[in-house]
Amino acid sequence: MTTSAPLALPGYAHVYSGKVRDLYAPLDASTGKPRADQLLLVASDRISAYDFVLDTPIPDKGKVLTQLSLWWFEQLEDLVPNHVVSTEVPAEVDGRAVLVRRLEMLPVECVARAYLTGGGLGEYRETGTVSGLRLPEGLVDGSRLPEPVFTPSTKAPVGEHDQPMPYAAVEAAIGPALAARVRDLTTAILARGNEIAAERGILIADTKVEFGLDADGTVLLADEVLTPDSSRFWPADEWEPGHPQPSYDKQFVRDWLTSPASGWDRSADTPPPALPDQVVEQTRAKYVEAYERLTRRRLG
Repeated sequence: MTTSAPLALPGYAHVYSGKVRDLYAPLDASTGKPRADQLLLVASDRISAYDFVLDTPIPDKGKVLTQLSLWWFEQLEDLVPNHVVSTEVPAEVDGRAVLVRRLEMLPVECVARAYLTGGGLGEYRETGTVSGLRLPEGLVDGSRLPEPVFTPSTKAPVGEHDQPMPYAAVEAAIGPALAARVRDLTTAILARGNEIAAERGILIADTKVEFGLDADGTVLLADEVLTPDSSRFWPADEWEPGHPQPSYDKQFVRDWLTSPASGWDRSADTPPPALPDQVVEQTRAKYVEAYERLTRRRLG
């Protein structure tokens, strides 16, 4: 996995670097030790695809993910509380970082689908189901589902593939009550997201969200929400079931990587090539356009 070296942030200790985000713990002023109750969540400009972190960053991507998540947290706060403590962050990461509550993260990737595409489409073509849920016959790539469905997956270690997870396995992992809570929240978040996005000309085909528990056992929405990294965004006026849809998300990068132009053999399990400048520029433009169309704000 390719990652940049952690930043030296005075007053913070580096804790972990994932595919896209870096975590730092604030240092307690009295002891100098990392605090156990908060984290600084910093979104980098790294982009991942097919379980690889690409060598080529996308400028302003970290800012888009952070600012769009903050905007969505506000739109969703009546549905579910979130982990945000403060947006007052070090100047070095201003605009792409947020101070959050440290949670016990649930070991489930909570995925909801409003339209059929991607891995869900592949499973449906083979079995007529997605994550064990029976879907209507005759659906094609891009079909709208009767209602959003919960299609969870495992949280695989970095470099390994997430796997579809039957609902019974979610119940076994976190208990029936908590499983029902995150299922209902995940589908409600996607439904609310589509209500808002539709007015702005965007369809949200599917999304992945993460939840954690605070010290009182309250379920909080964490990490990011309804961003171009965690969701598929389609232009509503170009939606046409029966083939892959144009998008505002990193599907554009995936499509280039699997095209003859990249020269990359995905099945060989070798790292993908660097992205050409044109793909970088177009990807950045798609991320920024998604942010500005949804929020009706300019990216500062």
